[in-house]
Amino acid sequence: MSQKKERSQKAEKVIERMGQKLNRQIVGSLTACVHCGMCTESCHYVLANPGDPTYAPAYKADKIRKLFKRHYDWTGRVIPWWVKADSVWTEEDLEELKDTVFGKCTNCRRCTLNCPMGVDYATFNRMARGLLVSVGVQPEGVAVVSKDQWELGNQMGVLKEDYLDTLEWMEEELQDELEDPSVAIPVDKSDCTVMYAINPREVKYDPRSIADAAKIFHAAGESWTMPSEGWDQTNFGLFSGDDALGGSVARRLYEKVIELNASRLVISECGHGYRSTRCEGPNWAAFDIPFEMESSVLTMLRYIREGRIKVDKSRNTQLVTFHDSCNNARSCGLFEEPRELLNLVCENFQEMYPNRAENYCCTGGGGAMSMSEYTPNRLKSGVVKADQLKETGAEVVVTSCHNCVDGLSDVIRHYELGIEVTQLVNLVANALVIEEKIVVPVEEVVPVEEVVPVEEVVPVEEVVPVEEVVPVEEVPVEVAVEEVPVEVAGGEVPEVVSADAMSLAGRVIVVADDEPDQVEFLATVLEDHGATIYRAATGDEALELARREKPDLLTLDLHMPGRDVGEVFEMLREDPELEELKVCVITGRPELRKLIYDRSVRPPEGYLDKPVDEERLLLNVRKILELAD
Repeated sequence: MSQKKERSQKAEKVIERMGQKLNRQIVGSLTACVHCGMCTESCHYVLANPGDPTYAPAYKADKIRKLFKRHYDWTGRVIPWWVKADSVWTEEDLEELKDTVFGKCTNCRRCTLNCPMGVDYATFNRMARGLLVSVGVQPEGVAVVSKDQWELGNQMGVLKEDYLDTLEWMEEELQDELEDPSVAIPVDKSDCTVMYAINPREVKYDPRSIADAAKIFHAAGESWTMPSEGWDQTNFGLFSGDDALGGSVARRLYEKVIELNASRLVISECGHGYRSTRCEGPNWAAFDIPFEMESSVLTMLRYIREGRIKVDKSRNTQLVTFHDSCNNARSCGLFEEPRELLNLVCENFQEMYPNRAENYCCTGGGGAMSMSEYTPNRLKSGVVKADQLKETGAEVVVTSCHNCVDGLSDVIRHYELGIEVTQLVNLVANALVIEEKIVVPVEEVVPVEEVVPVEEVVPVEEVVPVEEVVPVEEVPVEVAVEEVPVEVAGGEVPEVVSADAMSLAGRVIVVADDEPDQVEFLATVLEDHGATIYRAATGDEALELARREKPDLLTLDLHMPGRDVGEVFEMLREDPELEELKVCVITGRPELRKLIYDRSVRPPEGYLDKPVDEERLLLNVRKILELAD
């Protein structure tokens, strides 16, 4: 008698959640494959790994299809052996599936384009990624990048002060370059025509692209601004398959456009950013968009067509070729406009073949740049792109995608091609013709005879008498002291409290967690910095304390006994007396975050994964309470 297999909890969750993700598009693709093999030669992984069938799109799709057949299609229940239905049972099974859906595919959709049956493998491969991510089975890089977008609002963990410093630095550089102090990179300016959103890579690695865009906006006389927060137009939810993350990131961007009352969102050159913001984001966020959205490629092309900027193509004389981003070209149909713009600002353009929707992936798509464990295989498959580039003979490859900039740079470096990588914004800025302003001599503006005599400006009798100025010796010395007594809960007054300890003084915080050690750690750190702390071990206790004490902040664990924490969170948000309460989720169970983020109420102001150290805790608490930028 055969012994029944026991399925792991994670495997159970993957199967259960697959049923929640199935829709007409996915089911149609899962059932329509006839294994004709037309997709095989379209995949750059197959071309770079001849003789290995595990890279074939149909083979990879069957790793996912077998689960659907076994658990959700009648044929798998009746004749499982015939339709090759199977299941996942162990952690090892899930790891094997992870290597397939993350490590052997960049979701470029070239196989979809070449499938006579219309099977969209990339769509249900993304679904499989999302199922694995929901139970914590994912490449480490995917987890780190997703966490940064949840917590810090951008996928590269750029702090607000670093972002603003970069904008200020680029503004000063641009003023020096144009010798014009009026050139500005406006931040949080309301009622502009354009709000400009960028890829975090521009702040971290390529700030010149921000200055180039600002130069173009200035030359066009555009009314524009950049937001101080909600500026990341990229969305790792597209790569990870996490729709909750995708919706949260997209909503954050859309709400900022509405807050600043801009009429158009312009998206800097990024393939997946354009696709996720303009095409996918409204669905993930369930958001009705009341403003226009366009790629900066279309913006720059429109400025030239309308005569708002002038360009001189003789300033870009090198032989250039163009790489179509998979998300721009195959998924969004954006491939003719970049070429029109390129021909307006460059003298010497050479196509690569194949191109447009048939172009091969840069090898960095689908979040592959964040998955270091698959780098050797990614670069091996890059031989297809390397051969494409070499055949053009180009000195420069242009792309409208920051992800592709990194992917192409890796391939060029690995295969020693010696080709430069750039973007259209850089070429347009270089070709830009800025008309010189006429300087009016100062002496013609204000004639000497019209200058008001000094004695008429301020009559002597109106000057403040000396005796009304407070003598220096009367200023209390204590004002200059850096340590100030602070009254704390219970009526006790310490002798002195340092300026650092005052940062949370007067703030009331409820710490809700069922782990005594975690509660003690959080409470001790926050109390040491001046906060008054109340402790809760269940969701009900947290709710009761919040209503009674009206705290400034509630830290909330997602897994506690008693009432469902998601329900508690929703009750807090719907209580009119707690509208100002700020919530920071601190959890060791990131897979439970949908308890919070899937609800229709306002999301929490902060999110931290355990373990949490003192520095990260204080940084996030201060930001939430608006005590730090």
